[in-house]
Amino acid sequence: MIERRVVSAVLLAALAVTPTMTFAQATPGFDVNALDQSANACTDFYQFSCGGWLARNPVPADRARWGRFDELAERNQAALRGILEKAQTATADRQISDYYTACMDEKSIETLGLKPVKATLDRIASLKSKADLAAEVARLHGQGVDVLFGFGAQQDYKDATKVIAALDQGGLGLPDRDYYLKDDARFADVRKHYVPHVARMFELAGESREAALQAARDVLAIETALARASLERVKRRDPANRYHPTAKTDLLATTPAFGWEEYFAAVAAPPMKDLNVIWPDFFKGLQSVLAETELGAVKSYLRWHALHNAAPLLPAAFVNEDFAFFGKTLTGAKELRPRWKRCVQMVDTHLGEALGQRYVEATFGAEGKERMSKLVTALEHALEKDIRELPWMTEPTRKQALAKLAAITNKIGYPERWRDYRMIKVARNDALGNAERAEAFELRRQLGKIGQPVDRGEWLMTPATVNAYYMSLQNNINFPAGILQPPFFERSMDDAVNFGAIGSVIGHELTHGFDDSGRKFAANGDMADWWTAEDAAEFEKRAACFVDQYGSYTVAGGEVKLSGKLTLGENTADNGGVRIAHMALMDTLAGTTVPPRDGFTAEQRLFLAWGQIWCQNETEESSRLRAQTDPHSPGRYRVNGVVSNMPEFQKAFACPAGAPMVRENPCRVW
Repeated sequence: MIERRVVSAVLLAALAVTPTMTFAQATPGFDVNALDQSANACTDFYQFSCGGWLARNPVPADRARWGRFDELAERNQAALRGILEKAQTATADRQISDYYTACMDEKSIETLGLKPVKATLDRIASLKSKADLAAEVARLHGQGVDVLFGFGAQQDYKDATKVIAALDQGGLGLPDRDYYLKDDARFADVRKHYVPHVARMFELAGESREAALQAARDVLAIETALARASLERVKRRDPANRYHPTAKTDLLATTPAFGWEEYFAAVAAPPMKDLNVIWPDFFKGLQSVLAETELGAVKSYLRWHALHNAAPLLPAAFVNEDFAFFGKTLTGAKELRPRWKRCVQMVDTHLGEALGQRYVEATFGAEGKERMSKLVTALEHALEKDIRELPWMTEPTRKQALAKLAAITNKIGYPERWRDYRMIKVARNDALGNAERAEAFELRRQLGKIGQPVDRGEWLMTPATVNAYYMSLQNNINFPAGILQPPFFERSMDDAVNFGAIGSVIGHELTHGFDDSGRKFAANGDMADWWTAEDAAEFEKRAACFVDQYGSYTVAGGEVKLSGKLTLGENTADNGGVRIAHMALMDTLAGTTVPPRDGFTAEQRLFLAWGQIWCQNETEESSRLRAQTDPHSPGRYRVNGVVSNMPEFQKAFACPAGAPMVRENPCRVW
């Protein structure tokens, strides 16, 4: 992945065709005005590439981070808003229209007050014993409420043709286990604000101040116990740590305090004899939590998560309190995003392919897939050449690597088959109900995959998403139409810029198939060791160089160090992606003479294009949060970290030995 939306992930880029819908303030693929030519490219290439843009683009009040990805996402949101407002009278688009209308109807939401979530809160309050918990947790999961653990479907790591059931750790309100367990000031400060926030939400729901504060303390105690049993984020990057096939009978014996059979029946799971318990120790910890915690405290925990999940679609008092903690305290955003942007995002989340179908019609011309395919092919050829010429890889492993590369499939723009949402009841006067019914539909859809053949045509991102991803279990790369726009690709731009921007991100996704995690999966998607011991050791030695390099970088004024291990996969992909993009450009320009443009050679423009897609400003709060949770490095280090490892950059900008952008011992895997 290249970029990560909150959640969740990936960069890739693309190819836009001339859109049929006009975007306001379109950003060019390369902007001379974004440069800071008073800076020295060999001292700080990020400042040289982005200094002008950084000075003119402070973080907006309703954002925690603002960059070139965000500029495009804003334009896409404006396009989606236009589609939704036009859809108000179109019968064919009734679902997306009604969902958006209900979400935007603040007056009705205020009038309804707590009523939309009251049935859930009353149901939790009526629980008589812990024996009732399983059925209630199933109901909450069906509403999209993250309590205790996660349950769903996944491909089998050892047989990627199969879909199996999977249980995972979950149930935390804070972003990561370390927020509960570490005493660093940045974590302790968040905890200090968390309990009062939870208490205020309970007070808004009608509880007395004293009762609300005690309930909030119970929530923190339960979540801390769950965090203690959870696997650390860095260790979760190893797929071997996420694969523990378990007989259902063994699960029942591990957590006898929870009624698994009742849960599986209530959630309508298909019959199964075994499943993947992703981190077994978590469920041992869950047993202790359920056995040792009083029912009243568990009910407070469930109520809190129900309120937190519903907050965006409850009256303004809940919305504002939710933002005060999760927006201001955690990320440093100063203002709540406009209502229409939040509602557009909700439609994209819950009815994404219905909305995306209209987006594709409006923005992605007929030639888009063909043009993108040609770019991907050029990068694949460059990566093939790179693998063939690697001096550290032996022939047995090289043969397997080339076979895996040849087996990678490409999905570009949008699905071949659109998802059918007709089973979701959407009402123009039931905003929270619409969201809950959409979540229930998605859970049923996911559980329906268990025991069925893998659908390799399915997309994990909506068409309007500004992102892309590589999927190890299917060995494919995926490029939503949302990122196939400037500044990532522009028809009027020279090859150098397009290869530096979109080419580097295509290379990034391809390289994920061979990073520290992707390399553990074979060409057919199975988790398998296809490396000789000698080559595996050589890979680990080169990967350790990246761990050390990026682990030395800091954010928040030097207060917080990045985790070189957490960001290893993305850093490997960044470095490999730009390198093979450079190779592809050199192959494309071979035998031709390209005059300078805007005062820069073709090679210089490739590196500048890479630098400019990562221009970004960020609040200190957000940078601390991402340093803990985001496997991607900040833009400055994505740019400077890569170019400082490339002799090609040193030559292109005539950087002297010893310059900050010239590492004495550069890191390289691919």
